[in-house]
Amino acid sequence: MTTVAILPIYDDSGNKSYRAIAGNKHSIGKTAGQALDALTAELGENEFSALLLLQSFRPDQFFGTQQISRLSELMDMWRTAHSQGRSLSPEIQAELDNLVEAELKAATNRTAFLLQQPN
Repeated sequence: MTTVAILPIYDDSGNKSYRAIAGNKHSIGKTAGQALDALTAELGENEFSALLLLQSFRPDQFFGTQQISRLSELMDMWRTAHSQGRSLSPEIQAELDNLVEAELKAATNRTAFLLQQPN
């Protein structure tokens, strides 16, 4: 199953849009749905199947305030480097990869927790 991250991004004027990322492919849309639809089209029907969980990206017991703040900072660095045709240093890229993995694990734990709650 393909892992997709959808992140809010802001331009210099403060306007929000969304970037959907799956491996080395990405897309941008005015909404998370538009970004996902564009990415799905790029991946092709044969490559894409997913379970979608939407989160407001606020801190909780699974992924805290400091982690969210640092992930946002690192994603800003990644976007800047990417737009300039550069890569992040191996140390910074590793930290970003670890935080993305931690958020994925947090999402998994959050889902398990929600499934255990009574209806």
